[in-house]
Amino acid sequence: MTTAKEAKARIKINKLLEEAGWRFFDDENGEANIQLEPNVKIKKEDINSQGDNFEMTKDGYIDYLLLDQDGKALVVLEAKKESINPLSAKDQARKYARTNHARYVILSNGNIHYLWDIEKGNPEIIIKFPTQESLAEFSKYNPNPERLSLEEVGEDYIALSKNLSFQNNPLWQNGTEEEKNDYLFKTGVRILRDYQLEAIYAIQESAKKGNTRYLLEMATGTGKTLTTAAISKLFLKTGNAKRILFLVDRLELEDQAKKAFRDYLEKDYQIAVYKESRDTWKNAHIVISTVQSLASNDRYKKEFSPTDFEFVISDESHRSISGNARAVFEYFVGFKLGLTATPKEYLKGVDEDVKQNSQRAYEKRQLLDTYKTFGCESGEPTYRFSLADGVPKYLVNPYVLDIRTEITTELLSEEGYAVHTVDDNGKEIEETFFGRNFEKRFFNEETNVQFCKAFLNNAKLDPVSGEIGKTIIFAVSQNHAAKITSILNKLAMQKWLGKYKSDFAVQITSHVQGAQQMTVDFANDRLNGTSQFLEGYKTSKSRVTVTVGMMATGYDCPNILNLVLMRPIFSPSDFVQIKGRGTRKNIFKYIDSETREEIARKKDNFYLFDFFANYQYFEEDFDYDEILELPKEGKKEDISIGLVPAIADEIDLKSEDKIKTKEKTKIGEDGMRIDREAFSKFIDEDLKTNKELEKLIENNNYQEAGDIIRVQIFDKPKNFMNLDKIRKALKLDRRVRMNELLDYAFGKKKRFETKEELLDSEFEKFRATEMGEVAPDEYAKTKYFFNTYIEDKEIENIIDTKEFNQLATNPKLTMEDLENVPENYRKKIPTYVKDYINTNIYR
Repeated sequence: MTTAKEAKARIKINKLLEEAGWRFFDDENGEANIQLEPNVKIKKEDINSQGDNFEMTKDGYIDYLLLDQDGKALVVLEAKKESINPLSAKDQARKYARTNHARYVILSNGNIHYLWDIEKGNPEIIIKFPTQESLAEFSKYNPNPERLSLEEVGEDYIALSKNLSFQNNPLWQNGTEEEKNDYLFKTGVRILRDYQLEAIYAIQESAKKGNTRYLLEMATGTGKTLTTAAISKLFLKTGNAKRILFLVDRLELEDQAKKAFRDYLEKDYQIAVYKESRDTWKNAHIVISTVQSLASNDRYKKEFSPTDFEFVISDESHRSISGNARAVFEYFVGFKLGLTATPKEYLKGVDEDVKQNSQRAYEKRQLLDTYKTFGCESGEPTYRFSLADGVPKYLVNPYVLDIRTEITTELLSEEGYAVHTVDDNGKEIEETFFGRNFEKRFFNEETNVQFCKAFLNNAKLDPVSGEIGKTIIFAVSQNHAAKITSILNKLAMQKWLGKYKSDFAVQITSHVQGAQQMTVDFANDRLNGTSQFLEGYKTSKSRVTVTVGMMATGYDCPNILNLVLMRPIFSPSDFVQIKGRGTRKNIFKYIDSETREEIARKKDNFYLFDFFANYQYFEEDFDYDEILELPKEGKKEDISIGLVPAIADEIDLKSEDKIKTKEKTKIGEDGMRIDREAFSKFIDEDLKTNKELEKLIENNNYQEAGDIIRVQIFDKPKNFMNLDKIRKALKLDRRVRMNELLDYAFGKKKRFETKEELLDSEFEKFRATEMGEVAPDEYAKTKYFFNTYIEDKEIENIIDTKEFNQLATNPKLTMEDLENVPENYRKKIPTYVKDYINTNIYR
């Protein structure tokens, strides 16, 4: 007797076949191309009604054989009832496919479906059956991971043809690394940098191992799109993809990708934007689209077959593979690549117990999903290049301006800001507000005015024109953005009379018509015209954009000089992304129309205005080691981006306010703490758990242990850790030795000493073995000479070569300093240092 589940499975499969254009019977579209197993009959009236039991058919299971345009076997569809996992029929279906000379197998129970190319790869989940046309095209596709892994990729793999002459330039051939970088930057030449090549090599190596999913974790500003263009060429050129889909989650990223891909690949490959080529996208090698375009009205299912793309790339993958976007991404079979600038190191653990309404836990789940989606369940991407790796060679760090008014100082305190109000009954009540309540539960116009004045008075200026540098302000809400925009335009009118007509600042939020185009115009230096300060200088007339989240991730605008946080942030990923809008380097260029003289100014840093102590929070207060609880599945919109919804009556304070404190902090090459969290994970996961290293250290075999780390662990795609990165992570003022790293990892050393502490220790050893009793003054002068000789290569050369006349102009050691050292120590110290001290550590 046929059960309801068995019949339902058959009905669903029949319907899916018809939706994909397969035909049980001849009709106006052509001859039938579905053939049932011999001795099984089907009537038209049975197609969408209950049929025979799949598992009890007299002459075998009811299989479907799908034919190509020539009537030859193309696909075996093995059908199981709903209660059976279709993968259980894998071996049976493969045998049947080989018997019928069919290349593909579909395994389905009506609810879950797998497509399997039995010549290549493993079964992959699909949510729609492929069309005959797409499978016929797909059958011409023969991926070859070995060819992909062997393809030679150099720095000019995708360089523009007009740029290739750079290799013949004397400055490029003979210049220092810094001179080369400056030359490339000033001339606009773009080649693949060393770390971008390493990312490509990591994917080649992963593909060689049979992996089909990859994840690149690269800091904002390191050229993920350029790297992706090279990877796309690699897959297309080696035949590992015939057509690529590049998915983004916002229009401005779509425009950026279109420009990058066309600049570098259009000579050899056709590039199409889906919304512009709805009818011709099949002619393209690379199709660029927002996930929203494909997800709208399930367009990806209606207009595409799962086999239409052999390679799918997801930009900002931690955002673009959730919800409907995830469905679009997983719909297509083939290779998958994810790109993200958001590291996972700041979230160390996860407790599987459940907790509701946790922003951090939600982010943890989202990132875990991202890494799992791309085959990186361990939490290690295919390749990682962090902000700390990029500074100062490729990226810049900010100066943080921590500015607080009298009111925000109290808001940010543990006690909060107390406000006395009167309720409807005339009774006086006291309410306490904190930073997260600003512009959510209470409002104060004067505080916003003070924010704007502080920004205008301290903003980093454009180095060529002297006007306020291009700026993005992040507000609490769309309403708050409107207020800030209005205040800034009023202040600009007063400060620069006649320069701006209410277009100094522009609100760019989702409710503003044309907001997406505004982001593009701002990046291209044409928002509301060009500079009012210097005629002919290409920079936007509008200097400030005020947004909430539209320009927070992936937005490419290298000449941003100011980022302003007029809102509290509790999400580390939001903070990393927003900060990343300013890290790109830039050359500000202007050619005088009369003299033809070129002015070129480097961007060496940017200003991060912080009105809510966000930097302090992530530097000092945020618990990076907290074990998190994953939240229950629920409505994601309930979890705001670093903000909490109003939960009580709103209050307009109408209070006076003024700036109370202003502190400016330069972020050094080692970056912020949020950028350095990879070190502790490296110690815990890569060293402490290594039993071979542990045994070697127990036996004091440091040499072999160090060799293992250098060869097997350092500079590998998992984390690209090395001693220099460790120094930056620890904020050390000297180099790290391999032996002390091992001692620290295995508990023999509790911390890393500073340069001063190590020098003190070295001098004490020298004093104990080479010096007797000495007067305090003589001791101090000898110690100063000892330390200076170790720290300074120039001083070492002067002493060793006896070119003492050079000390007349040397600021670190004068001739008087040298003569104050007893003669016998002047001779002993150079010999002692060369015999016992590795001076490279201190230089």
